[in-house]
Amino acid sequence: MSIVIEQAVLEEALAGGVFIGLAAAGLLLVNGRIAGISGIMAGATGPQPKIWQWAFVLGLVAAGAAAALLGRALPPALGQEPLPLLAVAGLLAGFGTRLGNGCTSGHGVCGIARLNPRSLVATCVFMLTAGLTVFVTRHLLGHG
Repeated sequence: MSIVIEQAVLEEALAGGVFIGLAAAGLLLVNGRIAGISGIMAGATGPQPKIWQWAFVLGLVAAGAAAALLGRALPPALGQEPLPLLAVAGLLAGFGTRLGNGCTSGHGVCGIARLNPRSLVATCVFMLTAGLTVFVTRHLLGHG
């Protein structure tokens, strides 16, 4: 099996990583907060939301809207799945991040950068779960 990565895809992934890193560093420098999306979303929808939390969440939505306006296509895997399935998957992912006390952005991006042991373990669990999910979906259920 060989993996072919197109130059444009690699450049977009690199640019996305740079922007995520800049956003995480900016939030830490300006507010002293870790850019954990699940925690920010929980705070924004909680009893005492802060303006910066809603600004961060709306910035995520605006980035997706801007990509759509610029003609960027959805990732092929998302375009093939029914909306109700994607909604259930999103709810389960949100529940899991609250249950696990963090998400891939808080643990995987910010926590690993700080060499936080809890984040290292959490990210290993995320990746193992993702790998098992792909294995079960593709090889045991025959999808993909």
